[in-house]
Amino acid sequence: MPFTLTMPKLSPTMEEGTIAKWCKKEGEFVNSGDVLLQVATDKATVEHSALDEGFLRKILIKEGESAIVNQAIAIFSEKKEESIEGYKPEGDVPPAAQVKPTVAESMSKEGAPVKPVVAGGAMAQPAFVPEPPLAHYSFSGPTGEIEGRVPASPLSKKIAKEKGIDLSTIKGTGPHGRIMSRDLDLGQPATAVTFGRREVPSIPPGTYEEIPLSPVRKIIGQRLQESKTFIPHFYTMQEIQADSMVSLRKELSSVGLKVSYNDLVLRASALALRDHPNINSGFNSVNQSIIRFKTIDISVAVSVSTGLITPIIRHADFKNLGQLSSEMKMLAAKARDGKLMREEYTGGSFTISNLGMYGISEFVAIINPPQAAILAVGGIEDRPVVKEGQVVPGKTMRLTLSADHRVLDGADAAKFLKTLQRYLENPSLLLL
Repeated sequence: MPFTLTMPKLSPTMEEGTIAKWCKKEGEFVNSGDVLLQVATDKATVEHSALDEGFLRKILIKEGESAIVNQAIAIFSEKKEESIEGYKPEGDVPPAAQVKPTVAESMSKEGAPVKPVVAGGAMAQPAFVPEPPLAHYSFSGPTGEIEGRVPASPLSKKIAKEKGIDLSTIKGTGPHGRIMSRDLDLGQPATAVTFGRREVPSIPPGTYEEIPLSPVRKIIGQRLQESKTFIPHFYTMQEIQADSMVSLRKELSSVGLKVSYNDLVLRASALALRDHPNINSGFNSVNQSIIRFKTIDISVAVSVSTGLITPIIRHADFKNLGQLSSEMKMLAAKARDGKLMREEYTGGSFTISNLGMYGISEFVAIINPPQAAILAVGGIEDRPVVKEGQVVPGKTMRLTLSADHRVLDGADAAKFLKTLQRYLENPSLLLL
């Protein structure tokens, strides 16, 4: 008797998955417990094992294709020679594919974007579509080597000589490429040294390609768009003196204890959250209630090939600097290999996002709901600072807290950042 395999739900937020690999071929017998396929979810690529045994008769969703949760992806049968002709797979039916509007369809006759109409007054995302490549375009600059005399009208030669314009840098628009006086505006100065010539581009301006979103990138875009749209963000920034952090890190390294600046920020944040438990909060948008987390579980943003994921340090305030450093290295490695367990990236009460290693001075981050705050960490930079009334060389780091105004006020954020500043400017406290 034929039966259907549907797309399994492999993470709490998963709505669809992409078949990364089929581990069995059509016609093969599959035992219960055999690894059947690999699915790229919104969080990671996960192996899925067969729950029932049978013959894999037909693969409905090929490698690289996507299916919603509970959509039919394959047909099995109990017997190898059993006919599956006329068998209708079970499972949910994917929503009808929305036809992407063309540029002409998305623009009104006057050239203004057409606003999508949504029944019931609901909010709709406007149509943002690229303009098509320019069909009739001629590259404005001359190309190739000059052979003989530059074709130009007598008037253009006279004006070029008076203004010191190099005629060889101009592409003529007259008959047979002849340079006219109207072309001189694009000419370059006639000097002993010139910029030279470049090859002609082979594609028209505005040429583009469209790349489908990965499952991870889809959920990132969806959740952060919802966060930025519906959560009333506000931001507070604090610059800290980082000289002591740099010195402490060097001292620890000299005795074989290697920690990162992110480890120091992680430890300081855990202690500051213990001092300010109201920051360790969230917002339940369904119940319209404030969440007060009882444990400090810090999510740390990690960049992976498919997007961004936030592995979680649980009970962060109970772990010393060495424990935090070792656990963070382990979680980051698992994240990049796509091997995080679900409980290692779901939940969390506060998030840290650090771009300092990329040389970024400061930035603002989007809140990771249902959490109420996220800390954006910039890099350590050499700057002039004022100490005891004197301007001296120093090292600084900028921290920006994004907070949910439904849960927190400016004073709450300010007090938290000042406590965080105290810990980071006195980093010996982080060793206790």
